Amino acid sequence: MFTINKNRVICATLAAAMLASGAPVMAATATGTLVVTATVLASCTVVGSTIAFGNYTSSQVDQTGNIAVLCTNGTSYTIGLDAGAGTGATTSVRKLTGSLGGNLNYALYRDSGRTNNWGSTIGTDTQAGTGNGLIQNLTVYGRIASAQTPLAGVYTDTVTVTLTY
Repeated sequence: MFTINKNRVICATLAAAMLASGAPVMAATATGTLVVTATVLASCTVVGSTIAFGNYTSSQVDQTGNIAVLCTNGTSYTIGLDAGAGTGATTSVRKLTGSLGGNLNYALYRDSGRTNNWGSTIGTDTQAGTGNGLIQNLTVYGRIASAQTPLAGVYTDTVTVTLTY
């Protein structure tokens, strides 16, 4: 009798194991969404270099400088240059001021032929562009006209670069 019960227990155990392993496990699923957002703000920075004309001997002197612009990709901008700090200066006739007095007239242009004045009136004499997320270098073309008779000395001016976007 012990053998019959033992066989029954073994058969019942095997049957239970087969049923448990062969039966598919029923699982339920549900779905939802996860909203992900980001905002990219338009931003720009600008840095101007030095335009060093060197020695002036009453002959025309041409020199260039650089404006580095960094704007968010797709951001439209304009670059304007003011008249500078020289007394009586305009955006057409800027004035370097001498360390011992006097002025030395000069001009800044947007093109290498030095025909397009670089001023500060948007849509008239500024430089427009569109940012690409990388540094963009713009050349400033400077000229000191010939036949001026300034006092001896070191001449300087500071022009403000305005980036509008």
